[in-house]
Amino acid sequence: MRIGQGIDIHAFGPGDHVVLGGVRIAHERGIVAHSDGDVVIHALCDALLGALAQGDIGRHFPPTDERWRGADSREFLRRCRTLMHERGHVLGNADVTIVCERPKIAPHAEAMRANLAADLACEPARVSIKATTSERLGFCGRGEGIAALAVVLLVPATAGQ
Repeated sequence: MRIGQGIDIHAFGPGDHVVLGGVRIAHERGIVAHSDGDVVIHALCDALLGALAQGDIGRHFPPTDERWRGADSREFLRRCRTLMHERGHVLGNADVTIVCERPKIAPHAEAMRANLAADLACEPARVSIKATTSERLGFCGRGEGIAALAVVLLVPATAGQ
């Protein structure tokens, strides 16, 4: 078994929505990012890459590479799934925490789980999405940005799904 953890943070900026876990959510601000700024998927990719000892998301999808400008982060996750499978592992489980005051996550959590499970080729029961506020402390609490943390457990493919 292999364990990995990841974190991603982005600032809010101009816009009318955010993308979290592959779900477009109406919001009074957008995300400042090279890709779509999906902190959920970025943290999850970092956790998967860490578990595989393959560096971080910036190494695989550098912001200096124009082909990733405005990219759908679900493509990043599917590429990480391919790496995971090529190295003989499947997802045991993934646990993701989103830190923000707004937008509210609960109404969108099941759709996020479904997207992530589809992209990771596993059942939704292996993916947890939860959220917390920072009690109005720090940049998340002041509404300046959003963060996500992820932990994954990878198991040998021979152990089955």
